[in-house]
Amino acid sequence: MVVLATKCYVGGDARDRALDGMTSLVANDLGDLDVEYDVGVRRDDFVSVTVSGEDETVARNVLREEWGEVTDHFTDGEAYVGTLEGWDEDGFVLDAGTEIRVPADGIGLGPGSPGQVRDRFGLVQHLPMTFVYDAEAGHELADAERDRLYDWTRGQGRVNVNSATRAEVRATVNRAGHANDIVTVERLGLLEQSIVCRENTDAPGLLASIGGYLPSELKAVVP
Repeated sequence: MVVLATKCYVGGDARDRALDGMTSLVANDLGDLDVEYDVGVRRDDFVSVTVSGEDETVARNVLREEWGEVTDHFTDGEAYVGTLEGWDEDGFVLDAGTEIRVPADGIGLGPGSPGQVRDRFGLVQHLPMTFVYDAEAGHELADAERDRLYDWTRGQGRVNVNSATRAEVRATVNRAGHANDIVTVERLGLLEQSIVCRENTDAPGLLASIGGYLPSELKAVVP
């Protein structure tokens, strides 16, 4: 079984839709590999995939590469993925199957408190983020994660969303009449998406327009 570093934390019909979507995503990831698989959710909301068959080792590696893996074993200096669960004046708190605290000086995203950094880069709760484990010196965000977030601030603007599938976000943008104002909806996790704005589209304005349609946390990224 592979425990993926993305969560399904909604309930009711929304949970069923999310799991159906996750099953389709896993099917796309595994393509023509000779495996059978079953998608489920652990009690801590992390998505798990049980894989069996001739190509099961390859399939597990594909899923780890695509989504990151939640593990019980950490090695200093290695990169892992956790989900953003909290923040305070001391840093970020990630869930990687165990609580990982990234201190303020390990965030590495410029000046400001962790809360201000979160607002500036549009970090929604449960966003999967890559960190480097170091039990003694202190954990820090991975260079690749910092590069990704800095790239967000150099683009055309974004609106980041949680608690919704990619299809739901696309439908909401269309319903609000903004289909021509965006480039794409980029998947960040199962229920975390990033709406990439077209040039001259105002990200805060887009957020205000679609906010009433989505029971989600939305954060704008302004270049």
